[in-house]
Amino acid sequence: MARGLLPSYLLLLAQENLEFRLPEIKSLLSLCGGQFSSQQEIRINSPFWILSFPSEEMARGLMKRTVCAKSIFELWSQGKSAVELYTSLKNYPVEKMALEFLPFEGKVNLKNPEHIFWILEDYGMDPNNVPENPLDLYFGRWIADGQRELIESYSVKRRHFIGNTSMDACLSFIMANHGRVKPNDVVFDPFVGTGGLLISSAHFGAYVCGTDIDFNTVHGLGKASRKNQKWRGPDENIRANLRQYGLEKYYLDALVSDASKPIWRKEMLFDAIITDPPYGIREATRRTGSQKEILKATERGTENHISISSNYHLSDIFFDLLNSAAEYLVMGGRLVYWLPVYKPEYTEEIIPRHPCLKLISNCEQMLSSHTSRRLITMEKVKEFEDEDQYSHLLDYQSLLYKGHNSFREKYFSGVTKRIAKEEKDNQK
Repeated sequence: MARGLLPSYLLLLAQENLEFRLPEIKSLLSLCGGQFSSQQEIRINSPFWILSFPSEEMARGLMKRTVCAKSIFELWSQGKSAVELYTSLKNYPVEKMALEFLPFEGKVNLKNPEHIFWILEDYGMDPNNVPENPLDLYFGRWIADGQRELIESYSVKRRHFIGNTSMDACLSFIMANHGRVKPNDVVFDPFVGTGGLLISSAHFGAYVCGTDIDFNTVHGLGKASRKNQKWRGPDENIRANLRQYGLEKYYLDALVSDASKPIWRKEMLFDAIITDPPYGIREATRRTGSQKEILKATERGTENHISISSNYHLSDIFFDLLNSAAEYLVMGGRLVYWLPVYKPEYTEEIIPRHPCLKLISNCEQMLSSHTSRRLITMEKVKEFEDEDQYSHLLDYQSLLYKGHNSFREKYFSGVTKRIAKEEKDNQK
């Protein structure tokens, strides 16, 4: 896919979630049957990327899914000045222009144009140091826009059923794209919560299901998360969320279940597992208690819908998650999940590994000055065998957060230190 052999296209990207853009484009290209060539020359943080695709159809397929890109153009010319741009345009092969005339001698139709042309100017990436003249100019034929409107139309602000940790709509669609979700896939979220991640997959035509240990959340019961609302209403549940967007037909079910104890048969396989595990900040990390703990509770006469729970260390959460993905994903299926990180201690070695899963991408989103979370995408490349279950345990478990609420303690340690510093500064 070297440039010069295939048509060149100019991709105009949004200037947010910068680290997530390249993995999304790569994933969507592979979903469309293409491949991102290592020979592509792009500036990662720039809003302008020049890519080569074998067909305009592939370019359109990419834009039907991406939320990181705004528009794509068939690139006809580029230059450092208007003169260079014009010279480059004159050298563009006429047979590739898909037009019957050049220069533009045809009738202009602004209401219903057959072709739309853009001139784009690149003024660099430093808003505090904008040059007088553009660094690069581009001329091209508009092909298609991306799916940026989904960010607003699926905004959590207008969603019926939300929780304390409902995922931002843009990130939800990015996760589905990283997972290469496609129509008729079966997508599973083992920490489903209010089902926000199911919505983006269902929008792309996948059948969705999930599990969660919290009975009230799965059934839409209990206290509401919205301000000035005490209890959840009858339309506040996962099914109603999908119904709100006309996606109810893609909803399989949500079950009350413990992620540490998979309930699926061996023959049950998912095309993607997309999830946001609890970190212990706004949602507790828990699993069902041991048989001994359950017997003690029974002796005390405990009878309610909330199962007896015990601490669920983050290291155990990710160990169980990767094992489940290795066992229940189809070959080539993807696991997409968030990994919380305490930045002073972060190294790539703490990224959980598994012999059946290949790391595809690792993107950072800042949470605070000392913490972040990383969106990890992995792909199943080997069939799961019983000996694979524990082979990766010692590789990373000691490097992750072993103590219960360990990440929570690290997360709030920065807040405590900042408050102490502010009080000390105020005393001076």
